[in-house]
Amino acid sequence: MIPGDIDVTGPAGVHLSGSCKAVSGILSRIGDKWSVLVVMLLADGPKRFNELKKLVGGISQRMLTLTLRGLERDGLVTRTVFPTIPPRVDYELTQLGHSLRVPVQALGSWAFEHLPAIAEARQTFDERAT
Repeated sequence: MIPGDIDVTGPAGVHLSGSCKAVSGILSRIGDKWSVLVVMLLADGPKRFNELKKLVGGISQRMLTLTLRGLERDGLVTRTVFPTIPPRVDYELTQLGHSLRVPVQALGSWAFEHLPAIAEARQTFDERAT
């Protein structure tokens, strides 16, 4: 085994050899704050670039472009160009992208549910640190 690799056991107890680097790359993509927001916004159906930009709020055009490209590269989003003038481009979740909705929604629900406890823990920590 290469240093940095880990042994992973699959759902049926089957041994899977995986690289921390590969898993880390995937988790970085799907755990990125912009990617999570884009996935959740596309869960309702296809959206155009500018529509996504307005809905996300606070994201630069370049960051949205990079986020969408990354999601497309990972097979989570498809990009469809319609031959109109001006060209219309829609982004939509793939089947793989839709499968990410449940865990992302669960994570969001967990965060909302535990927000008060986390805020309290942060305040206690900050008070101890000063």
